[in-house]
Amino acid sequence: MENKRKRFKSACLVLPPDIQSVLLKAPDFISNDAQEIVLRVNRPLSVECPKKRYYFTQNNCVTDTLLNQQMLVTPSRAIFETFQNICNYSIYSRQNEINNGFITLRYGHRAGLCGTAVVNDKKIVNIKDITTINIRIANEIIGCADKLSALVNPLEGVLICGAPCSGKTTLLRDFARSLSYDYKVSLIDERNELSSTVSGVFYNDVGLCDVFDGYIKDDAIIQSVRCMSPDIIVCDEISSVLDIATIERCVNSGVAFVATIHADSLDTMLKRPAIKKLLKTGAFSKLVFLDTRQNAGQVKSVVNLNEIDGVLLD
Repeated sequence: MENKRKRFKSACLVLPPDIQSVLLKAPDFISNDAQEIVLRVNRPLSVECPKKRYYFTQNNCVTDTLLNQQMLVTPSRAIFETFQNICNYSIYSRQNEINNGFITLRYGHRAGLCGTAVVNDKKIVNIKDITTINIRIANEIIGCADKLSALVNPLEGVLICGAPCSGKTTLLRDFARSLSYDYKVSLIDERNELSSTVSGVFYNDVGLCDVFDGYIKDDAIIQSVRCMSPDIIVCDEISSVLDIATIERCVNSGVAFVATIHADSLDTMLKRPAIKKLLKTGAFSKLVFLDTRQNAGQVKSVVNLNEIDGVLLD
């Protein structure tokens, strides 16, 4: 629990001092279970936990119910100051992340952004007038992948599936750490959520992984195969057509993949043509489904891909 509280405190560091002071006085049942800190302009400050959402009153009390005229609201000044902090006062240097809607922070925390999109040629080129900042708190739980290690053979390819906040990244990080002591593992850390690298120092334990930090995922995968001769490539959140094409290309080179996708069930996956194409690459033999955010990081079921070959041919 002490580690979780430290993580909560580290996520608070980007907040203005007055909001920090409120959150750092939060009771243990909040700091130990917090998944997200949400700032909405001129709306109540809130902390999302697995089973409840908590708010703070103007006299620093905690409640799970909105109380009229008594809530601690987030002024626009606090949104602006937090945004500056998460960009390290260099918005230009974080522009690509801003355009994608989130910025990765030290220790792997992620700040999601919501505001007014600036669009050019059908592409988002900026987000201005930020109205919501959602800080997702990254957890590092050493040993949480032990059960998964007993269920799968990583050399046959493993795809970890789950809804947002189901613990995919936390589980993947620990799985990569564990695997790195038995195999050569390249860790593709496109958004710096897995290793939390700062000036070449890993703030999360990624074992003996060779870390490709900040690379475009597809470039990193190809460079890994060319330069590091890995047994296993580990990457988070496969989503694009280019990701899938790169995996298909590299799996034929004899490398195994361990990856994650957003999907809470097999039925959900099979309704998405891109995921069906991913499964047809031959990169994965096992689909690992995680439980809900109320039981984050827990394996709910494991599906052998050969059991659904007929469905993939549809």
